Amino acid sequence: MDFDAIRALDVHVHVEADDHGHHSLDDELMDASAAYFKGAENRTPTVEDLAARYRAAGMAAVVFTVDATTATGHPALSSEEIAESAAAHADVLIPFGSVDPHQGEAAVRRARFLVEEHGVRGFKFHPSLQAFSPDDATFTPLWAALEELGVPALFHTGQNGIGAGLPGGRGIKLRYSNPLLLDDVAADFPALTIILAHPSVPWQAEAISMATHKANIFIDLSGWRPKYFPPELVRAAGGMLRHKVLFGSDYPLITPERWLDDFTGLGIDPALLPGILKGNAAGVLGLA
Repeated sequence: MDFDAIRALDVHVHVEADDHGHHSLDDELMDASAAYFKGAENRTPTVEDLAARYRAAGMAAVVFTVDATTATGHPALSSEEIAESAAAHADVLIPFGSVDPHQGEAAVRRARFLVEEHGVRGFKFHPSLQAFSPDDATFTPLWAALEELGVPALFHTGQNGIGAGLPGGRGIKLRYSNPLLLDDVAADFPALTIILAHPSVPWQAEAISMATHKANIFIDLSGWRPKYFPPELVRAAGGMLRHKVLFGSDYPLITPERWLDDFTGLGIDPALLPGILKGNAAGVLGLA
């Protein structure tokens, strides 16, 4: 990847379909999330779709799926296939893997395999969708493996558009996405880089506190249009956390162009934009 050739690095982009026509979520959850975000673009992009879109935009993207097979009963997209397809577009795509934490030692073995044999550069977790509490000791072997492998772990935090508006939120529990559940993980595995995805509403203060306190915690700014960001997050992004926040859109739910348009209107010092839009991410991902 020619880092100087891209104008931004989007660290939060979803692969929602594979080349076989299989989707990352079942129809009910897919439709509910589309209604929640009111997106106008293709809701189920493949790796090929994402490569073409981000190349045309002059940007690069971290791409991934979420393996929630145990919790949802819906077979996940293949992280192996995503990594292989992304390798053909290495000028604009960086693959993250996903493993089902409930699979125990098998998840640990697969995480190692994805890094060592398929070149994934990190892992995506969604505690609410995957129905697990990150601070549960059951999952410490997985965090230890990721720390040893030297790859970051990106965790969904805060409010959740998946299941929104459905009875009982389709059983998806928001409490698993409280960022404070990751404070123990960050403390116990200090060499593991943890990225808290999204404004962590209703726990924004907790996320800011954690990123301020622990060198290995970062925040990606995806999943919300910046014009709706909590004021304390805007202040932190333009101040004490200017080196700890990362551009992310949550595409296809929010387009990177809409995110960028909103963000430039927040009043953050323009001199900080190169770091937030790609420099900070380059450091986290080992690209710089």
